Amino acid sequence: MILVTGGAGFIGANFVLDWLRGNRGPVVNLDKLTYAGNLENLAALGGDPHHIFVRGDIGDAELVGQLLAEHRPRAVVNFAAESHVDRSILGPGEFIQTNVVGSFRLLEAVRGYWSALPADEQAEFRFLHVSTDEVYGSLGADDAPFAETHRVEPNSPYSASKAASDHLVRAWHHTYGLPVLTTNCSNNYGPYQFPEKLIPLVIHHALQGKPLPIYGNGSNVRDWLFVGDHCTAIRVVLEKGRLGEIYNIGGCNEMSNLEVVHTLCDILDREAPRSDHRSYREQISFVKDRPGHDRRYAIDAGKIAGELDWTPAETFASGIAKTVRWYLDNTSWVEHVTSGTYRQWLDLQYRP
Repeated sequence: MILVTGGAGFIGANFVLDWLRGNRGPVVNLDKLTYAGNLENLAALGGDPHHIFVRGDIGDAELVGQLLAEHRPRAVVNFAAESHVDRSILGPGEFIQTNVVGSFRLLEAVRGYWSALPADEQAEFRFLHVSTDEVYGSLGADDAPFAETHRVEPNSPYSASKAASDHLVRAWHHTYGLPVLTTNCSNNYGPYQFPEKLIPLVIHHALQGKPLPIYGNGSNVRDWLFVGDHCTAIRVVLEKGRLGEIYNIGGCNEMSNLEVVHTLCDILDREAPRSDHRSYREQISFVKDRPGHDRRYAIDAGKIAGELDWTPAETFASGIAKTVRWYLDNTSWVEHVTSGTYRQWLDLQYRP
């Protein structure tokens, strides 16, 4: 048994689905079901006795304590977070509450549970905290990629709140001995991603005939990681990672936002051509840049490769092809999550 927090969100749901497909044991799945948490992500698990879903907040220490006492998990994998930079700029309070206060309360509940376990179960227990490369700040064009020893320099309310949670996890290990692991991943993409992030947003807008908004001139660079590869990496770290260590997880696919959008348009031109047979590239629209927009992220994944023998299985070409195909085959999922509230937010965020 493991406890997964945030397991109805994009990465968490993919992890839960992957875990149960591999018959790796039961999952208790705790998710608050905010706008990005969606039970439709877990529809394939309907009736599966190995999946126990509980709606709740990681900041609810009483609930978390009850779940730990009842189900006695051997590990907690923490995906629960507010995770969108733009939303953190518009409303940072929720990010502090979930990512900092919520993480603190979760750690305290887990510490209480772990400290009461028999010695053999204590030795086997793990708390894995899923974080982001954005805590490291921004890179110049010629800078070396982020290694685990890179200085933490967050530049947005989101990344600052995640950096704070990372520091809490580290402190709970060094002060209390809690057996923790931390992963810092690059930009994920793949099935079930809420269409506020670049790739699903572009796919959705393209098919709707809407402008494809790109911040600034589209030159900001990210390392793109297919979510299935990320799930595999987390399982490897959970199984073999050294306690107290940080492992950076990257896709080895640095691309500018404009390159990503061009790639998406070209795939859609082939797979779902416009009725007028013109390219989706004609829908590209450059909008005012995000405040404090980090120029470049890049991951040095040498540590996880060398210590734990993990490397990504997908190239960007193979991963993005699978991703576009999934969104084309699951248009009803997209329509269900793109509510009126979401459209109002888009109108506010992506004004020309």
